[in-house]
Amino acid sequence: MILEKELYQQFTFDFYKFMRYRPYSKSFTNELITSLKHHLFLYMKRLTIIGGGSASLMLAAQLDTNKYKVTLFDKKKAMGRKFLVAGEGGLNLTYNSTLEALTPQYFPTEFMAPIIRQFNNKDLMSWLKNHEIPTFIGSSNRVFPVLGLKPIEVLNKIVAYISARDIEFKPDTKWEGWNKEGHLCFEEMEDIESDIVVFALGGASWKVTGSDGGWKNSFEKRGVRVQPLRAANCAFEVDWNKNFIATHEGKPLKNIALTYNEYCSKGELNISKFGLEGNAIYALSQKIQEKLLTEESVVIHLDLKPTMIVDQIRSKYMSSHRSKVTDILNKDLNLDRTSIGLLKQFCDKDTFSNPDLLVETIKSVPVILKSAGELDKAISTLGGIALDEIDENFQLKKIPNSYAIGEMLDWYAPTGGYLLQGCFSMGFVLAKFLNGLEGEAE
Repeated sequence: MILEKELYQQFTFDFYKFMRYRPYSKSFTNELITSLKHHLFLYMKRLTIIGGGSASLMLAAQLDTNKYKVTLFDKKKAMGRKFLVAGEGGLNLTYNSTLEALTPQYFPTEFMAPIIRQFNNKDLMSWLKNHEIPTFIGSSNRVFPVLGLKPIEVLNKIVAYISARDIEFKPDTKWEGWNKEGHLCFEEMEDIESDIVVFALGGASWKVTGSDGGWKNSFEKRGVRVQPLRAANCAFEVDWNKNFIATHEGKPLKNIALTYNEYCSKGELNISKFGLEGNAIYALSQKIQEKLLTEESVVIHLDLKPTMIVDQIRSKYMSSHRSKVTDILNKDLNLDRTSIGLLKQFCDKDTFSNPDLLVETIKSVPVILKSAGELDKAISTLGGIALDEIDENFQLKKIPNSYAIGEMLDWYAPTGGYLLQGCFSMGFVLAKFLNGLEGEAE
């Protein structure tokens, strides 16, 4: 920054020059404006954002560019790479529900709920609409861009808006840590001194997008406690019977429910050679992973007929005129071959041939999970910077004037639009706080 006195002196010189030549130089007006902008930028606080994901893009879109000279760095050649990965199966931007139903989906709720309340799902849909990104609510209450609007077009609209706000993008620039003076170090460029730094470096899944957790060691060297990075919203290993998996690999289990302890999730599952994946098990992944830290396996229970109670299933079973169990299950109870095969794998012959025991099992098939899937293939990440390492405004307690947002913090949300909503909300809330700061950076 230059001193206020120097700024005043330069302004006085340019203004005198302008007034002196005003009758003869119309183009000088533009020169003066450019000059004043240049000197104003020198006087403004320099704010550096490292990471080009959803949280940082929302932050950049909301920062006061009359107050901050903002530069956004990302080690990939283009911003929002993981944002585009999220859009491969349909860009689920948020989830349409009441605030009371929305906030309990996040863990820890006491950390995330105040953030979501300040910029909720309705706020996000309104913000997107104002930036020419209209949305629609699907049958499952998931929110998507209107049909025909591709994920890359959504990203381009957001990036274009940010670019038009005099925010500088520095793609293909890898952050490498700090030097001895605490200045930012980047690969193949000079170190940078910044008044405020915001880190939004992501978790450790989908390394191809730049989200590889490589930042962890740098923060730990500064004394910041980082919880181990583990897979979330991921597949879980099941020791399948060879005959079962040879027949049913790749098959879906639709309209099912999963229970783990007192937690229940409804949705779909897919059977893979590794085990089980899909939104029903993703929603329980944080709780399952927590247990796997201390146990070698976890038992979950699969409800193949969640819309029916045991007595209804028993009545249908007993009223059947068919003799073969598999025919009763298929024809009378509408269970497909994969569901029947699953029953055969996880219950013994005595249970399968006993109507009362079988009916009970249909509502609660015990499935043993051995481990979580590979971190790089997970949708998101558990762990990250411990939440007691930041204050209520995301500022790192051990690194002055530095903030952290997004997936690099230790919080969790299931799939269904909750992840993007959480990241967008953090970016918005931090921008609101930074815009309200007065005077020198604290």
